[in-house]
Amino acid sequence: MLGAIEAGGTKFVCGVGTSPADFETCHIPTTLPDATLAAVFRFFHQHAAGQLEAVGIGSFGPVDLDPTSRKYGHITSTPKRHWANYDLVGTVKRTLGIPVGFDTDVNAAALGEARWGGAPGLRDFVYLTIGTGIGGGAMIGGEILHGLVHSEMGHMRIPHDMSADPFAGCCPFHRDCLEGLASAPAIRARWGIDAHDLPADHAAWPLEASYLALAVANLTLTLSPRRILLGGGVMRRSELFTLIRMEVSRILNGYIQHDEILNRLDEYIAQAQLGVRAGVLGALILAEHALHNQS
Repeated sequence: MLGAIEAGGTKFVCGVGTSPADFETCHIPTTLPDATLAAVFRFFHQHAAGQLEAVGIGSFGPVDLDPTSRKYGHITSTPKRHWANYDLVGTVKRTLGIPVGFDTDVNAAALGEARWGGAPGLRDFVYLTIGTGIGGGAMIGGEILHGLVHSEMGHMRIPHDMSADPFAGCCPFHRDCLEGLASAPAIRARWGIDAHDLPADHAAWPLEASYLALAVANLTLTLSPRRILLGGGVMRRSELFTLIRMEVSRILNGYIQHDEILNRLDEYIAQAQLGVRAGVLGALILAEHALHNQS
């Protein structure tokens, strides 16, 4: 029996099981750290008392993923009040006394999509989620890319034409990074309407597609993935995919001479398949890794 935690800025999704077939989950509102984790531990006690062998955590961030760091397992510079510099892994490990796997929520989601979702068998792909925030995880050569800290694809800088889009951006750190221009809160702040309430012919969608296409083109050119999966609440608007693919084709302008780009862009830029379960299912894989690494 394995435990999984997707630690999000608005809710924690917890699960127990061994695969999607036997997975039980619950949602816990993200409040103060002690209260939130107390509810998490109650869930594990009620559903797997004494049976858990390991737990995986996919967390909102930024987080410290360096096992040699004194702050390994901490959430670091998040603007989420009371969670900055919080020792998430240490708290879970001290309470449950079992191995804990740890990564970002988007890296966990990429793991889930690789095994059970939109990228089975692919060793090189990118998962990008567009919702309350924007984040991404990359699998390169069958391994999640970490590097110095971890990918922060949502904070890449992209061209911003202030005459076409005078919205300053809503990222508290960078204003008009990708997240500041194209996340769900950015759409709401710019247009005064939630993304899911905007009509299909609204001017928001070509603008949104242009920003996301710039991100997809940059990721294509820098990482050369075999597929880019787009998920998150904003991408439930299916009309976005057509607009993004058209704009990516225009931006790349025939530079990459590969059939995936030239003739199968609808397969290259695809919808993530696991939906809201991607992160917590990926956390289940992190628990599996933690258990194997212990042995």
